[in-house]
Amino acid sequence: MNLMINGLPKVSFKAMGSVNQVQSQQPQLAPQMKQDTFEKIDSKSEAKVPEYSYPQNTSTPQYSKPDRTTTSIFYISDLHGKMTNMERICEMARLFDANSTSSTKLKLASGDILLGSNPMTNKVASHFLNWIGVKNNGLGNHELDATPAALAESLKDAKYNLLAANVTVKPNSPMAGKIKKSVIEENNGIKFGVIGTAPSDALERVGTRESLEDIKIDNIDTTIKKIQEEIDKLKAQNIDKIILLSHSGKDVDKRIVQETSGIDIVLGGHTHDLYKGVKEGENLLYSKSGEPVVLTQIGKDGEYVGVLNVEFDKNGVLTKVQNNVMRTGSFTRKLPFKTAVESIIGKPEVLGTIKSAPPSPKDRLIANNPHGNVIVDAMKNELGTDIAILNAGNLRGFFAEGEVDSRRINDVTPFEDKMMICNLSEKQIVDAIKNGAKSFVNPGHKPGILLVSGLNYTVSDKGQLIDLSYIDKQGNKIPININNPSTTKTYSVACDDFFAYGGDDYLPVNHNPDYVVKKFDVDKNVYTAKYIKNHNGPIEIKEDDRIKIVKS
Repeated sequence: MNLMINGLPKVSFKAMGSVNQVQSQQPQLAPQMKQDTFEKIDSKSEAKVPEYSYPQNTSTPQYSKPDRTTTSIFYISDLHGKMTNMERICEMARLFDANSTSSTKLKLASGDILLGSNPMTNKVASHFLNWIGVKNNGLGNHELDATPAALAESLKDAKYNLLAANVTVKPNSPMAGKIKKSVIEENNGIKFGVIGTAPSDALERVGTRESLEDIKIDNIDTTIKKIQEEIDKLKAQNIDKIILLSHSGKDVDKRIVQETSGIDIVLGGHTHDLYKGVKEGENLLYSKSGEPVVLTQIGKDGEYVGVLNVEFDKNGVLTKVQNNVMRTGSFTRKLPFKTAVESIIGKPEVLGTIKSAPPSPKDRLIANNPHGNVIVDAMKNELGTDIAILNAGNLRGFFAEGEVDSRRINDVTPFEDKMMICNLSEKQIVDAIKNGAKSFVNPGHKPGILLVSGLNYTVSDKGQLIDLSYIDKQGNKIPININNPSTTKTYSVACDDFFAYGGDDYLPVNHNPDYVVKKFDVDKNVYTAKYIKNHNGPIEIKEDDRIKIVKS
């Protein structure tokens, strides 16, 4: 395929590597890797290879042309502090280093590697980027969960740059001077321009708004303008291979590509989409000046890692592209990396045993999640409230049969928000549940439905709340009028500060709401650990009908 677009070559889909290798049941980190260096994984293929992405022959590509640069990029995004997946990715990065044969190799991240306010979790995440050799990371919203001082502290030993062209930092902030707009990264004598962007909707997506008092993020239109300014600066220095580390989301990334000139690659994040392979019109687009641009998205929670293989011509224009996606769970957690993590956080405490547990829901944002119900039940039980409420987006993992330790709980609910008891009216509760129900029809199913203890409700797959009942401490089911809920009848509610202060608009944004009765300097994972530890015997996690989802 060798069409011409605006006088420029269209990307050739004769991508690098062997189709037999790519479709092998062995995990791969580059087309030419030795398969005997990988562990066997289960036979169900995680992805069908799009016909555009890989060659129709098994010949090994030749990289001897002097006017061509072949580059292999190991890319990650949206790990959300998941330390067990970080340990697996360390091994994947080691294999990439050992086996990739491209003339240049880069390792890049597109934000949300850190998560929450726990300094130990963020210290591990920052060191993880050092361990695998990432040189540049885009600024995500969850890097801003911590206060500016705490974020600066977690970056103290960072050997990578934090990038965002669309932020302004107050001069007296602890983060002043710690965020760059763009950098030039050189590998094997080849120079690449790397630009970063932070999400314009960060105000809705952070655990605390304190960071955003110091760090202002531009709107999308201004962001696009500032990206072009950075591109022009890099071009003025004869840099013709430009990569954008974008934590702006899939749709914004497409706008950026089509409204700028000079970007070759967008390594995206934020909306947790997953691009497998390359498909024209989806993740192969064309810039304002007609040059091809490839986009990536690598899902969420470090469940996948990508290796993007590309070829540039002598003018820095893409001529070949191949996007490999690998499931992180196919790789084991090697002892050296587990030891490195535990040297920071300490050895985990064994809390109890899970006798049985159902699979994790396919989409945790719009499911009655039995794993999450364990946590929300623990919140209600430990704080002695009428009700407990937890946004489904807080869940980042699941419980497995066998021993449960403190690290597993941190994997399931890693945000480290502060717990609260609030007195909420029926109307506030109904409005919050209705806001969560909209997730069924919202892009990316955000912000997620509300998981509950002490309540039952039914919602349609079109996002309509159908009925709601309060379950009192004697087990009686008391209906709540969802069309005319009381503004005076209140319930004591266990929740976290993200929910209480208006995160994701479940409640109106308010930094000092009058309905907060008591604050606690602990997260829900502390209560979950206590709940499991004090349970009489092994725990059976079962499906229940506290949230019913009906087809409309």
